[in-house]
Amino acid sequence: MKQINMDDLIQRVMDELSKKTREVIHFPEQKVRGVENPHNLEALERAMARTPARIGIGRAGTRMKTTSYLQFRIDQAAAHDAVMKTISPEWLQRLQLPELHSRATSMQEYLMNLDSGRLLSDESVRWLEQHGDKGKDVQIVISDGLSTSACEATIPDLLPALQQGLAMRNISVGKPVFIHKGRVWIQDQVAKIVNCKVVISLIGERPGLATAESLSAYMIYKPDAHTVESDRTVISNIHRGGTLPIEAGAYLAELLEDILKHQASGVKYMQLRAQNS
Repeated sequence: MKQINMDDLIQRVMDELSKKTREVIHFPEQKVRGVENPHNLEALERAMARTPARIGIGRAGTRMKTTSYLQFRIDQAAAHDAVMKTISPEWLQRLQLPELHSRATSMQEYLMNLDSGRLLSDESVRWLEQHGDKGKDVQIVISDGLSTSACEATIPDLLPALQQGLAMRNISVGKPVFIHKGRVWIQDQVAKIVNCKVVISLIGERPGLATAESLSAYMIYKPDAHTVESDRTVISNIHRGGTLPIEAGAYLAELLEDILKHQASGVKYMQLRAQNS
């Protein structure tokens, strides 16, 4: 039997496919009801409006409908891309953000070695020591985290709103920095180097099938060697389907003012607020 050359076979298939006109399929961003004749249409539509979960998609026999399945694969691909792609250099230049790096030298290392994303590289430490704004009330840190897409989609609206809100409250702010492959804890090292009162990290959340563009804001007042997770104040689900970026920026400025007033964040901050209310 004649042996088949797989490379030639693959090339022949690709050539045939390239001859055909590729049809572009457009999928609506809004959820589409796939159940054709629901028993209670009003209840189903109300449920679909309250959650991004895939309900009311219908079925074809025992399987998902083709449109639902393809939409699932599209969202899955978007989540994968959000984690694996790198931030655009043009995007960083447009926002005039200095670039720093964690100790993670690759995405593989970042995902497999959590500690590599929790500390700055030696070169970034030296840069921040020499050029970082020292002794400010607030230092803003932006990081791609687990979703580059979240940064690109939310920061252009969120950051100006946050900076404007802080300026209106006469709160001094260090120049924002962008940290590649940074995790939340890296903010503690940044705060120590620039000697700020509060550090806020705007970081891409782990993407899901509902959205790949969700951002979180982590704030902590004067972190030190004894800092634990409960010392951080967190606002999550910042995206166009959750808290809108512009609204989040205004709210975060108000929250940072209150954190500075109480000189605490996290659980301690909430306890102090409860005592004073």
